[in-house]
Amino acid sequence: MTATDRGASLPPEQLDALVTVLDMVRSGEACTRPELGRRSGLGRTVVTQRVGHLIDSGLVEEGSLGPSTGGRAPRQLRFRAEAGAVLVAELGATSIGVGITDLAGRLLHHSERPWDIAAGPEASLEQVEASFDELRAKPDIPKVWGIGIGVPGPVEMATGRPVAPPIMPGWDRYPVRDRLGAQYGVPVCVDNEVNAMALGEYRAGLGQGLRDLIYLKLGTGIGAGLISGGRPHRGAQGCAGDVGHVAVVDDTDVVCRCGNVGCLEALAGGAALARDATTAATGGQSPLLAERLAAQGHLKAEDVARAAEYGDPVSVELLTRSGRLVGTMLATLVNFYNPSLVVIGGGVAASGDLLLSAIRQAVYRRSLPLATRNLRIARSPLDDRAGLMGAGFMVVDELFSTARIGTWIADGSPAGRPELTA
Repeated sequence: MTATDRGASLPPEQLDALVTVLDMVRSGEACTRPELGRRSGLGRTVVTQRVGHLIDSGLVEEGSLGPSTGGRAPRQLRFRAEAGAVLVAELGATSIGVGITDLAGRLLHHSERPWDIAAGPEASLEQVEASFDELRAKPDIPKVWGIGIGVPGPVEMATGRPVAPPIMPGWDRYPVRDRLGAQYGVPVCVDNEVNAMALGEYRAGLGQGLRDLIYLKLGTGIGAGLISGGRPHRGAQGCAGDVGHVAVVDDTDVVCRCGNVGCLEALAGGAALARDATTAATGGQSPLLAERLAAQGHLKAEDVARAAEYGDPVSVELLTRSGRLVGTMLATLVNFYNPSLVVIGGGVAASGDLLLSAIRQAVYRRSLPLATRNLRIARSPLDDRAGLMGAGFMVVDELFSTARIGTWIADGSPAGRPELTA
């Protein structure tokens, strides 16, 4: 019986064992057959058979001898992350990041460029596709197995389409997954960009070894990605974590882009900071901000942060207020969800310690003592890489799931099978 025949004919219980063995090897939890047996509870014969399937498929290879525990030294097993690659993209409100990862989520190449998401899906995805084509043309790039993309709005997971995204005019119900799948002939996963960031931080950043965390992106908008019990929590339709539109004040003066009033995003996000800084500059309240406005013609959240570093009282107050509002919202999540880690990312999160301090103070002041006993609140060390790495993990995890791996492993790769993620 050939490797192809064996891969195609595995019954469900054997597929479960195959995925268990593969997950342990690629995560480094077990690197020899005896370790796999001890840690998984699978019998020696089952482990041997499943390892054989993975070696035949090219996903695992044998390496050097491992340490002996009294008998013959076992052969080390290694996940072949270089067997394939994943094209990844993260679309924000004001930028596009693209990259390519191996099957272990490591970024091989990545870049970022300014972009306005309001340019619409056609123009935006043309930019993504042009960048993808440049990446594919680089030397020594493995065969592309899939595409992962994060967008700044709620995504219907069943269709891979954004649904009524407040900051993405023209994107409602646009078939992102279908377009990229047809263009490149590979499986495509589409998700909210913050979910991808949370997954990237969980697997490659501060969240490694934890089970429950919140990733909060503070950018032009505000959103949260949740990892619960070691898995992304997206909710019934895929819009869990859309905290930017939680009402934090009863103020009808500021209307959010979603059409409601009093939303956190409209009062504490990057666009809100820029708006309020511009009002202060034109109103004569901040000579420093007025000077920057005259020089640039506009203000951004980064200008507020820079002015605060120089001691501008208006900028200090704007950042402190933003942090206080964000922290108050976060305290509700902390009480409800009880994570062990809150990671703060996004462009506004780079505003320095003043914003982070205000967030921490509000969370610790308004949360239950037990919920914050071992809680850590920190900035993301991955910065703009979190979403790209998370998009890669998202695709690989889907392809290596019990529901998917049996449909393509006999062919050697999922390339040419865009319907796998439909």
